[in-house]
This record gives sequence, C-alpha cells and structure tokens, in this order.
Amino acid sequence: MRTNSSNRPNRPKKTYAAAALVAVAALTLSACGSGGDDANAPVAEVSAESGSAKAATVLDKPFEKPDLVLTDTHGKSYDLRKETKGKPTLVYFGYTNCPDICPLTMNNIAVAKKEVSKKLPKSELANLRIVFVTTDPERDTPKALGEWLKGIDPDVVGLTGSFDTIQAGARTLGISIEPPKKGKDGKVTSMHGTQVIAFSPKNDGGYVLYGEDATVEDYAKDLPKLLKGEKP
Repeated sequence: MRTNSSNRPNRPKKTYAAAALVAVAALTLSACGSGGDDANAPVAEVSAESGSAKAATVLDKPFEKPDLVLTDTHGKSYDLRKETKGKPTLVYFGYTNCPDICPLTMNNIAVAKKEVSKKLPKSELANLRIVFVTTDPERDTPKALGEWLKGIDPDVVGLTGSFDTIQAGARTLGISIEPPKKGKDGKVTSMHGTQVIAFSPKNDGGYVLYGEDATVEDYAKDLPKLLKGEKP
C-alpha cells in the first residue's frame, strides 16, 4: 500500500494536452493488491516521464463525461451524464476487493470532503458527486458495493453493470481496465488505471486528473476550487 506524506512540499501544476494524457493514462495500469513489483513499475515509470510528482494535472482540453448508464447500490438505473449534469463530480474506477490503492484513494477523498465540510457552507458541498465505478462487476453487486461504501462515505455513488460497458466508458477517459483474473494463489485481481477524474460543474468536462499518490491534503486543498469549476 502506498502511504501518504503530510510533509510533501507544494508541487507546481502543469497543463498537458489531453491527447498526451490519454497515452499516459493508458499506461498507468495497476494490479491492486498483487504485491508484485512488476505490477507497480509502469506507474513509477509514467510518473517519472510525465513529471507527475504533483497531485493535480490540469488538462487543456477536458475529457467528455462518459455516456454510462449503470446500476447503483439500490439496484436502480443510473445515467452518469444525466445524474451529474451541472454538478462538480469526481469519478474513480476500482473494485471493493482491492486491499490497497482503491480503499486508500476513496478514503482520502472521503476524509478530505469531511475536512472541507468544516470550512464551507453545506450548500457548497451539496452538489458534489463522488462516483465509484467497479472494475469487477461479477463480485461487486449493488449490495456488495453499498456495504463497502457505507464504511467509507455513504453518499458516494457506487455503480456496477456490464464489464464491457464499464471498460468502454473508462477507455474514453484514457483509463485502461482488464477483466479480473484469478492468480495461481487463487486470488482474483483487477488490473485498472488508478486516476481520479474531476468534472467541472460549468461544462461537465473532465478537466483535472489525480494520480494514486494524491493525499488527503491534496484533495482538501483543491476541493473548494473544484466545487466551482475552477483550476486547482
């Protein structure tokens, strides 16, 4: 598991072309909980090449919000574009059986949200949508997703559905996902990109990308601006 560093110095935020980010994001594929150094190597290599030691990468050309209609934790149809239209939205693809990166990322966002809620009026956070899309839909049923997210933040929208549909939606954001596979040890792992994409409430474009090393402090510092659709 990657740990947070509260003493990490402030990092400059650079602007990258969206096309370049698609190539970078497609390489950032990690096997959550695989425990193998090889699985994490691509992440380190991409970070070094792209200068992604910073938390936020601002895109000069925002990603279009995926046209995804999936099933939420209540078993109801959820149209991502319709339900999050005009709302500040954070989207992450992962799975509940991941022992490290996925829960760490979601907990970081949840804790940051709680910290920000102490400083901002409730009305400013009311429109925030945090969406967790499973990359392991066979095991992540609506019930399983609901129980897992309840321990992190019950307000997070958990979505599941057809793997092909989810994979196609992630691909539009440059996020690679592979079908879950069972290893020789019997454990099932899901290979997936670990980026969090922030969508603006102004135009619904995905204009900010966060890597797996983003901390609670990073999200807490940026959220007030993301809520308004401003560059962090």
